[in-house]
Amino acid sequence: PALAQLIAEQAAAAAAARGRFSLGLSGGSLIGLLARDLPPAVARSGPAAPGRWLVALCDERLVPREHQDNTAAAYEVTARWARGARNPRLLCLSFPCSS
Repeated sequence: PALAQLIAEQAAAAAAARGRFSLGLSGGSLIGLLARDLPPAVARSGPAAPGRWLVALCDERLVPREHQDNTAAAYEVTARWARGARNPRLLCLSFPCSS
């Protein structure tokens, strides 16, 4: 939760200063942790507006989108954002994202 809270705070500050927030993430266990912890941390941090985020998923595994090891697919399946909130835009650096 501490990492998610730090990201949420930085996102709020960036959104206030520049109107957007960008974050690069690798795959592995980090995706599961942030998908679980980041939405509630953002809800507590106020105006971090995930719809203003660009999340670059730096997937070192060159696997098809439907493969269980695809980082973007894993993130989209596990992230549970607040009802009515826009999800962050995803930029996949290995295969195209649907978001």
